[in-house]
Amino acid sequence: MPLLDVRDLTMHYVTKMGDVHAVDGVTFSLEHGEAIGLVGESGCGKTSIALTLLRLLPDNAKFLGGQALFDGVDLTRLPESEMRKIRWRGISMIFQAAMNSLNPVYRVGDQIIEAMQTHMSISYREARKRVAELFELVGLAPELMDRYPHEYSGGMKQRAVIAMALACDPKLIIADEPTTALDVIVQDRILRRIDEVRKTLNMAMMYISHDIAVIAEVSQRIGVMYAGHLVEFGDTVTLFGRPAHPYTIALMSAFPSLRGEKRKLRALPGEPPDLLRPPPGCRFHPRCPFATEICTTQAPPQDMIEPGHTVACWHPQVRRS
Repeated sequence: MPLLDVRDLTMHYVTKMGDVHAVDGVTFSLEHGEAIGLVGESGCGKTSIALTLLRLLPDNAKFLGGQALFDGVDLTRLPESEMRKIRWRGISMIFQAAMNSLNPVYRVGDQIIEAMQTHMSISYREARKRVAELFELVGLAPELMDRYPHEYSGGMKQRAVIAMALACDPKLIIADEPTTALDVIVQDRILRRIDEVRKTLNMAMMYISHDIAVIAEVSQRIGVMYAGHLVEFGDTVTLFGRPAHPYTIALMSAFPSLRGEKRKLRALPGEPPDLLRPPPGCRFHPRCPFATEICTTQAPPQDMIEPGHTVACWHPQVRRS
């Protein structure tokens, strides 16, 4: 049984102008100890999936259907009292701009201890010892736990937030753009550290990013999101070597390769659709060079084109190696 099994997850945001189709029919799974990535343009539904799984949605969110089985338990059906037991202990999350989420008037160590004592039966002394161990694990000196956030650099704050996410030994950590505000050198170090910790503790990870090259470094499988739909899902090597959805191909063509001949980067024309009024059929068809009449009227199913590699497209560009 997978650690996380998401089936046909659907969630909209209700606004005065109508429903925003943020997550529509998303299906994927995550194994114990595995790292997967979700990539796509801003506003495609990546973060909304994470918030739906954790039941941290704003008041105007409307859950419309599907399942999210975590260790066999459907998170979408749990009462709030039971869901609180899952957060931090079962699933924790590193939020976007997490570096700025630390309370500036409390010492960093005390903030982590507060989270631990809220969700675990642990004394203050035991919690301090645990924080010291976590700081060493993420590459911070233990004495830094008694400093305030303004005394940390950006990279140090990010490591502290990672330590906080690890505090209750969760089975799954969702990392939402965990290194966006960092320079590329620090970004690489943080990602490598996260991956080392994941392997050491045998935790599962779900990385969320708009940068497919960054996600590829630490993910064993990657899901590509577009306009609320999961359009392609497969292992990282396959996705880079044989991308099949036109949107995935466009993403691969938009960043430079360090190997092989130089090539001109290609920008994807057009803009993502308005999710208040998404286009009929395949939501990518207004920007797709391979679109035909069926693409404009019928949404494609998510079909498996080879073992472990699924694509939601009427005309997948299958290329055999």
